[in-house]
Amino acid sequence: MKDLSGRLAVVTGGGSGMGRELVRQLVAEGCSIATCDVSASGLAETKRLCEQERLPQGLRITTHIVDVADEAQVLKFRDEVGTLHDTDRIHLLFNNAGIGGGSSMFANSREEWERTFNICWGGVYLCTRAFLPMLQKADKGHIINTSSVNGFWAQIGVHIPQTAYAAAKFAVKGFSEALQTDLRLNAPHIKCSVVMPGHIGTGIASNTGRVQGGNTETDSMTPKQIEQARARMKAMGMDVSKVSDAQVEQVVRERARKFLEEAPMTAAQAATVILDGVKEGRWRILVGEDAKKIDEWVRRTPEQAYDVDFFERFAAEAGWKIAR
Repeated sequence: MKDLSGRLAVVTGGGSGMGRELVRQLVAEGCSIATCDVSASGLAETKRLCEQERLPQGLRITTHIVDVADEAQVLKFRDEVGTLHDTDRIHLLFNNAGIGGGSSMFANSREEWERTFNICWGGVYLCTRAFLPMLQKADKGHIINTSSVNGFWAQIGVHIPQTAYAAAKFAVKGFSEALQTDLRLNAPHIKCSVVMPGHIGTGIASNTGRVQGGNTETDSMTPKQIEQARARMKAMGMDVSKVSDAQVEQVVRERARKFLEEAPMTAAQAATVILDGVKEGRWRILVGEDAKKIDEWVRRTPEQAYDVDFFERFAAEAGWKIAR
């Protein structure tokens, strides 16, 4: 699918970060868009940014409030796409929505752990299930699943547990690889790519707190968000017994700022790499030099991949400033 003009793309998590940039670049390519998110304000801003450019004749952008972990909402989203775009088919499905959280099996609650897993993995599964019949009706189709370097290396720092997110991203990678055979045998006109970004400058750190805390439209932290942040800090080995709520909030905001501003690649640059990979028909898309480097390192010495010195050497070489 080298030419994306005139196609219909579904993008989950389009209210910010890579999802927003994918939407913007797909629109520039001439794609109509149906994008979803849990943030109405985020979706409105994405649509505004697209519409400030002159849209090609007949191109449509629709936005939908959807929790991709909820099958009923996903099925409603699918039906809305068909109705609002007056079609029974789509061409591109970007399963991009994701959050962090639930890092430790010990310090974090089961609720937070499963919320992360059910969005990052369950959203990919449910959306693929829901939209597969519409992909089958297209002349060509492509499923693009966002995994992560944490889909083959369950590590972001030697003092930071990463169980829920990594487990979900491993599942996304395995599912995407298994689809290579399933699609070849049963729907050869549909392709599947797995996207594995390294550190990309997005708002996932701040969005995670909002989604986990049920506070998707404001920046102020709720008591639940602060409680969850304390658990994450404790999981990292920090003594939070004498840390005030205001100090917790300050730490969270500063980490989110650094994650966004000190990343080696922007969300827009990442979206370009992803779309180039789709147009080239690549099933495996590593995003960022850090992603390529850790892929090589883990393959070369898998038994050492979780040693402290392995991470420290990689972080220094890759320029990771956040995950130390």
